[in-house]
Amino acid sequence: MTAVQRAAAAPAGLAPVVAAGGRRGIGVGELTLSGGFWGTRQQVNGDATLEHCLSWMERLGWLANFDRVATGTTDECRPGWQFSDSEVYKLMEAMVWQEVRTGDPWVSRQLAALTARIGAAQDEDGYLNTAYGHAGQAPRYSDMSSGHELYCTGFLLQAAVARFRTAGPDPLVEIARRAADHVCREFGPDGTVAICGHPEIELGLVELGRALDEPRYVEQARLFLERRGRGLLDPIPLLGPAYFQDDQPVREAEVWRGHAVRALYLAAAAVDVAVDTGDAELVDAVERQWTRTVERRTYLTGGMGSRHQDEGFGEDWELPADRAYCETCAGIASVMVSWRLYLATGDVRYPDLIERTMFNIIATSPRADGRAFFYANPLQQRTAGTEADAEQVNPRAEGGLRAPWFEVSCCPTNVARTLAAWQAYAASVEGDTLTLMQYATGELRVELDSGVLVLQVRTEYPAAGTVELEVVQTPGPRASLRLRVPDWAHGATLTRVPAPGHATDPGRVVDPGWAVLDDLRVADVWRLDLPTAPRLTWPDPRIDGLRGTVAVERGPVVLCLQSRDLPGAPDLTDLCLDVDAPLADTGDGAAVTLVSAADRPARPGHPPYGPAEVSGGAGRGSQHARLVPYHSWAQDGPTAMRVFLPVATDVGSG
Repeated sequence: MTAVQRAAAAPAGLAPVVAAGGRRGIGVGELTLSGGFWGTRQQVNGDATLEHCLSWMERLGWLANFDRVATGTTDECRPGWQFSDSEVYKLMEAMVWQEVRTGDPWVSRQLAALTARIGAAQDEDGYLNTAYGHAGQAPRYSDMSSGHELYCTGFLLQAAVARFRTAGPDPLVEIARRAADHVCREFGPDGTVAICGHPEIELGLVELGRALDEPRYVEQARLFLERRGRGLLDPIPLLGPAYFQDDQPVREAEVWRGHAVRALYLAAAAVDVAVDTGDAELVDAVERQWTRTVERRTYLTGGMGSRHQDEGFGEDWELPADRAYCETCAGIASVMVSWRLYLATGDVRYPDLIERTMFNIIATSPRADGRAFFYANPLQQRTAGTEADAEQVNPRAEGGLRAPWFEVSCCPTNVARTLAAWQAYAASVEGDTLTLMQYATGELRVELDSGVLVLQVRTEYPAAGTVELEVVQTPGPRASLRLRVPDWAHGATLTRVPAPGHATDPGRVVDPGWAVLDDLRVADVWRLDLPTAPRLTWPDPRIDGLRGTVAVERGPVVLCLQSRDLPGAPDLTDLCLDVDAPLADTGDGAAVTLVSAADRPARPGHPPYGPAEVSGGAGRGSQHARLVPYHSWAQDGPTAMRVFLPVATDVGSG
């Protein structure tokens, strides 16, 4: 049986996260996308991004690092950062999901070849890393703060989990099993009391333990979690222990702090461990941290991480638009945490944030052709910047244009594996209820307790707010469907579309949260209408960097202003939004009215401050402008950009 046949035979287990409990996410084989916003991006990911990542890693020698270990020819000149192995493993996970969905023979060949190369580099005792432990290299585990050895192993385990769930026992799975056994021997109850400076091994251990029914791996993940906050890691100059999440025990922390990706990977693992061990206190701790972080340390786009110095969270309300870091990997990690919390609790807040982050961080990173990426995602770009050299590695994470590759290229491969498994975050099953949370055109064929439910979904979301669901097959009267009504969708309606010759259904208003359909009959068509008209969104006045500004959203999509869309590409700091003028819907963005900023003459040699001279927009020149989806900014070339625009009238925030 091929991998694709296995996927069709047992779709329910084919997902990155298979948690204990009565609620499960659907498998990647249970939803087939048919074009649309996410289907198109997933196809580009498979057609272009996988090969793009593979070719860059081959070109830079990151793959040859495994060959040198295998042949005993290592030396001190190893190319790539010490964590470059992890990018290979993330790419392999993406390939697994791509293969099981499409049966692409090129992907199958590359996956087999990569498995052979990394397997040849594995030491007899299961250790697998190309930066340490061999001739000309530092000893194993000699730098737990920055070595990233366990971090790399964690991604290896996650790739193997995907392979096991789609193909069963396999050489990659055996490589991962040996690596996990090695970790348990080295760092278990009778081993070295240590942790990795970058959390990730915990995620891989839990999921591999679930897949292989091996409780030792889950217990090792629990040990690593409980060791956090004990000061086990050597400090890095200019950075404190919060950078590693080694300043407080996980269950005692009130908010996420330090390096955003590290904090979020650790939180995701904490939910996994808590669910598998029945630790309600630990789930409560992560929920508490999620709540405060989302309320006070999260950007409108769903982005997390406001500081460039440590790629980390700032203090409460420290959310500057132009200096926002919002690493793409942090957005992906945020989805990972929220998804696990949803599976554990069923709370609609978590898929709401997933949607925001998916559309405005994850969809923003890749260029339309899938061959260049944003690493950081600021909400304001003051200058247009320059084109990235398509043949060179970009040394900087920030910048005004997507780059083909970075010296630290964690984001492209992370995007690749996330898009390849996008279906796994779209819906969940609990008993005889299917909960649909993310809307995309395609067919759902889902295993409920009483049988198979088949739905055809038709939508142009997010460009349009109408989602039609046709019931193609139902297992019986017990089957039900829950639809997520986003928290911004006030005034949404749910209507049964009448068959020809039948009376019109007036429908009903559904509030944000869950809309439930209990009476599912074959050939019924239901229509969910979500109001996607442009709307003003005001920042909390406690956010110093955004006071006096406003943003515009349309449905789940954050909009932005680009200088390239205005005559003469003006300085965007000279423009304000007239909030008294109407917002016109353009189909994917909004048409707005801009006015010149206050006419304050410069005073040579003096700071740019003084008494107020102009208030309101009266008497200032105005022009019409188009706001575009933030996820599309700079797709057509360098441009200045901003999401939050100064207001042109004396309007208070609300």
